[in-house]
Amino acid sequence: MLIFKKITLSAAETESVGVQLAKIITEDKSAPRFVALYGDLGVGKTAFVRGFTGEISPSATVRSPTFALVNEYKAKPLSVFHFDLYRITDEDDLYSIGFYDYADRPGICITEWTENIEYALPDTYYRVEIRKNDPDTPDSREITIELKGGATNDYSGT
Repeated sequence: MLIFKKITLSAAETESVGVQLAKIITEDKSAPRFVALYGDLGVGKTAFVRGFTGEISPSATVRSPTFALVNEYKAKPLSVFHFDLYRITDEDDLYSIGFYDYADRPGICITEWTENIEYALPDTYYRVEIRKNDPDTPDSREITIELKGGATNDYSGT
């Protein structure tokens, strides 16, 4: 189900879309606690996460977890677990980084390079696709957010 589609023209606008999704998740106790990000290198996934995490944990300094594989941003009531799965190739890799342990903890998992672990996605999650959409405007992005799976709440008005 389509939640919303937005065009952004700057990293700050991409961050604001992350804020919007964080508000949806934190305001609705039945909302899935998993966000799967899709998009090419340099498209703004970490900017999205910066906005998302900043809404939940305002003092967090968000960095891409490229080398750490996961960054944890502690907050109440929910922490954010930010994964970079670019180098993950199989189920054993997921186990070795504690992916399933994080998924079982109270918090929100947000994954970059989710195409590498589609077999491990939960039944219900948010799919966020970020694409460059205008070659004449280098900072222009189209961000599509969909709810995948069983939940039926309608957020299309946000």
